[in-house]
Amino acid sequence: MKTASIDVSQKVVLSGALLGLALVCAGAYSVAGTRQALAVLIGGLAGVALYHASFGFTAAWRHIVTEKKGTGLRAQFLLILMTSAVSFPLIAWGAEFGWPTGAFVFPFGVAAALGAFMFGLGMQLGGGCGSGTLFTAGGGSTRMMITLAAFILGSVLATAHLHLWNELPSLEPYSLVKEIGPHWAFLVTAAVLGSIAWITMRIEKKAHGGLLPARRTESILQGPWSPVLGAVMLAIVGILTFLVVGRPWGITSAFALWGAKAFQTVGIPVETWPYWTWQTAALENSVLRDTTSVMDFGIIFGAMAAAALAGKFAPVWHLSRRDLLTAVVGGLLMGYGARLAFGCNIGAYLGGIVSGSMHGWLWLLFGFAGSLVGTRVRLKLGMG
Repeated sequence: MKTASIDVSQKVVLSGALLGLALVCAGAYSVAGTRQALAVLIGGLAGVALYHASFGFTAAWRHIVTEKKGTGLRAQFLLILMTSAVSFPLIAWGAEFGWPTGAFVFPFGVAAALGAFMFGLGMQLGGGCGSGTLFTAGGGSTRMMITLAAFILGSVLATAHLHLWNELPSLEPYSLVKEIGPHWAFLVTAAVLGSIAWITMRIEKKAHGGLLPARRTESILQGPWSPVLGAVMLAIVGILTFLVVGRPWGITSAFALWGAKAFQTVGIPVETWPYWTWQTAALENSVLRDTTSVMDFGIIFGAMAAAALAGKFAPVWHLSRRDLLTAVVGGLLMGYGARLAFGCNIGAYLGGIVSGSMHGWLWLLFGFAGSLVGTRVRLKLGMG
């Protein structure tokens, strides 16, 4: 494995990223204690893993359609299975051993289906999913910083209308872990994901004459990492989140909070909106008390550190009109859609499935459908 020297400018960025991570960690500890500080560090690990493995959900979903390449999808399934192997028993029996663990089990209806579709469409236009937007923005992508800003705006705008969307019909929550037990829930999950993985392998072999070689890990510190190593490290992130935070990993609820606080600053009374009337403490307290927020900050600084270690932190400040427009539209769609659908690819898709919730599988179905449309739009716009 290679180890290259880092130039002075990258060392400055690395120092700034580590300082930022340390300050957020210290601030989180001061307002909410040890667990909150650990959540920051878990987020930092996620940022490093996401950046070095280029582990996104957006490109993986697109590549199976445009390039007939399923490596990214299979890495996602590996991540889900490794996390589920620990999360299912924790959810079922953790309380009996003094380790109570929550799960994301939500109803799925018309609003959630539309929201997942919007998110899938938006992530292809914006160029990243929830976690992808954070780690690429942290890695120095100016376009993704615009996507993130629009993502935040779309998230808070959705909270103004969510009580109306929630009046639409929906299915009752269903938990595989609760209904059939953690062992059977894991076997069912493995069977479904294994079947989809087998289909992607068939597609890849038919298109290319065999499975395409995956990227190999070149350096643990400087990257790039293989998809398998990325999946393993992100499974560790997910499991640590269950153990430390007591619930699945989430991303986008923090964006709505950041947007709401920004709206309050300019005099918009978001505290009167039904969505926020039961979350007044979140609006009044420091953002460092919000666990999802501090984990997101950790992702940004972790990705920044990883980019500097790789010698690739180099923001591009000149963007085309198309890049600006698609970043804004994609971010707005993702932000609004994520609130309707209980989160993004991390909180709803990954978080739902590793909770044993049926809504995670339905999110995957409608999110992938939106991604297919978004991929076609990308091609028409000449985005590759």
